[in-house]
Amino acid sequence: MLIEDVRLFYLAMPEIQDIGDGSQDALLIRIESEGIVGWGECEASPLVSIANWICPMSHSACKSVRDAVFGQRIETPEDIVKLGHAVRSAGLDIAQTDHTWSGVEIALWDLLGKRLDEPVYRLLGFKEALPKTPYASQLFGDTPDSTLEKARQCRQQGFSAVKFGWASYGRGTVAEDNAHVEAARAGLGEEATLLIDAGTVWNEDIDAARQRLATLEAHRVLWLEEPFVGEALHAYGALAKSLHKVQLAGGEGASNFHAARNLIDHGGIGFVQIDTGRIGGIAPAKAVADYAAQRNVVYVNHTFTTHLALAASIVPYADDAQSVICEFPVEASRLALDLVEQPLSLVEGKVQLNDRPGLGVDINQATIEKYLVPVEIKVRGKTAYSTPDLA
Repeated sequence: MLIEDVRLFYLAMPEIQDIGDGSQDALLIRIESEGIVGWGECEASPLVSIANWICPMSHSACKSVRDAVFGQRIETPEDIVKLGHAVRSAGLDIAQTDHTWSGVEIALWDLLGKRLDEPVYRLLGFKEALPKTPYASQLFGDTPDSTLEKARQCRQQGFSAVKFGWASYGRGTVAEDNAHVEAARAGLGEEATLLIDAGTVWNEDIDAARQRLATLEAHRVLWLEEPFVGEALHAYGALAKSLHKVQLAGGEGASNFHAARNLIDHGGIGFVQIDTGRIGGIAPAKAVADYAAQRNVVYVNHTFTTHLALAASIVPYADDAQSVICEFPVEASRLALDLVEQPLSLVEGKVQLNDRPGLGVDINQATIEKYLVPVEIKVRGKTAYSTPDLA
């Protein structure tokens, strides 16, 4: 298949709020070859990735993703992996390259799966896609009472695992944070799994994180996610030595395989969370999943946006019987909820990929039309990018 046509669509809600909700906008990638269409999604700032897609060459290691992709042939999974290496080499000095390539790479897997009439997980060598236990992923409430109510609602919806994160957690007093954790546990009951996401709030302040550990341990929190920025390996490693039952989780910000591997090797994490829309796509994510299994670290998808992203993020560990938990966004925007025709649903409390070709999800064209943001980028008076036709 010759990569004949690649189109980038910037979607956004009418109003973007200053909260930790990445589902408020999206950058979709549409690739067509021989009448077949594949779709992917970047988990990145859309306009920055569009600029990365079309930017003029600065020098030999500073080229656009577009220049490395157009005109290439994709016939096998190995071709996608090789093209990924070429893209990263051409854009070596552009920090956004892996993010932009992620959406393109995902679309290529979807395209190839449809061409070969196989689900993507089989193209990766998996015989089956095992059901995953979803955890309801959401923000803390504004008050402990609202966190309590959110937890109760999740249990009523059938979730046996729930994660609370961001919002005010870590930004106020230890007592305020502890009250939210206590409320979450009270709302979930004793049997459900509770996860806490600090959203890198403490940067590299180990003491600030340690001050919250007693309450996390007392309320049987399974993991403390991203207490520090992803590059602060020394902080992760030091905090890990202070833990008893609670484990550390991180990795969603990893933009390549090596960043994730370093966190596994030196950060003392028990769970590595990878976003296919950031790390460079499905192939690098699977490489992390394979490595994590060797190091007895549990692989988990990171997904806080659409069900296109959710399907792509589950694929890299579809048959891993040891990594059975899956992030499942429950507070996504209408844009994210309506992007695919048939979102992945819970069946007996589990979420599972289907056996349809490609990623197994169909894009809702009406949703793209509703939330499409017109964009035009000019360089030296010439149009380098303008929002493409959807047809």
